[in-house]
Amino acid sequence: MAIRSRLPAPVLALLVVIPLLAVAQHARPAPYGDHLTVPRTAPARVQHATPRLRTDGAALRAHDPRTGALHWRYTRDGRRPLTSLHARGDVITLWDDGLVTATDGRTVRWHRALPAHGDWLPAQGGTGVLRLLGRGMLAVVTPHRIAAYRIADGDLRWMLPASDGCGFQPRRAVHHAKTLIVAQPCPHAAWTAQLVALDDLGRIAPHRRPLGNEVRAEDAPGRGGPGLEHPDPEKVLAQPR
Repeated sequence: MAIRSRLPAPVLALLVVIPLLAVAQHARPAPYGDHLTVPRTAPARVQHATPRLRTDGAALRAHDPRTGALHWRYTRDGRRPLTSLHARGDVITLWDDGLVTATDGRTVRWHRALPAHGDWLPAQGGTGVLRLLGRGMLAVVTPHRIAAYRIADGDLRWMLPASDGCGFQPRRAVHHAKTLIVAQPCPHAAWTAQLVALDDLGRIAPHRRPLGNEVRAEDAPGRGGPGLEHPDPEKVLAQPR
C-alpha cells in the first residue's frame, strides 16, 4: 500500500526548489571573471616572505622565493595581466581591459576600473601605470589623470587630471625619497611646469589642504562600514574628513 505524504504541497515544492537554487548559485560565474586557485600542496605562508610573481600567458602566478613552489594562480576570463607589484601583503595587478585588482592570495579583495583605457592602454601598455605612494597608497598613472587609491580597501582618495593640452607619461615617472615625480609634457610650457610632484596626499604645493587617507573605525569591516569592496567604486573624490 502506498504511503501518502503528510507534508503540505508548498513545503514539498520548497524542498524541490532549494537544491536547484544551490546548484544555480554554485554555477554562477565569478564576478569580473576571477579565478584564484591555491594548490593543495601550496607551502605554508611565511611571514615577511614575499612571493615571486610570474606571468604565464593569461595567468599571474605567485611562487615561493626559496623553493619555487606555487602559492597561487590568478586568471580572469578572456583577460591578460599587464603588470603587477607587491603592496603591503597584497598583489596589485593591471589587466588588459583596464581593471586594477588587489589580491592577498586567498581572495580578490577589490576591483577598480580605469576610465577611457581604450584610448591609450592597447598602444602604451602597463609600464609605469602602477606606482606605490607612502602610507599604504597606490597611484594609478594614466595619460589623462592620476588617481590614488587606499590599498587597504581600494577607496579612491584623490584624483589629479592632466592640464589642458597636456598628458602624463607613466613610463617617465620616478621616485625620489617619498615623492613621485611624473612627466607631463606640454607644448610651449616651461620645463618646470612639465614635472608634477606627488606624495600620498596628492600634488605637492604650498598651502595645500589634503584629505586624510586613514581608514576610520566606523568604516572598517564588521563595524557597520562598507568593508573591503566599496559600494560606490565610481565616485570621483573622497569626502573631506
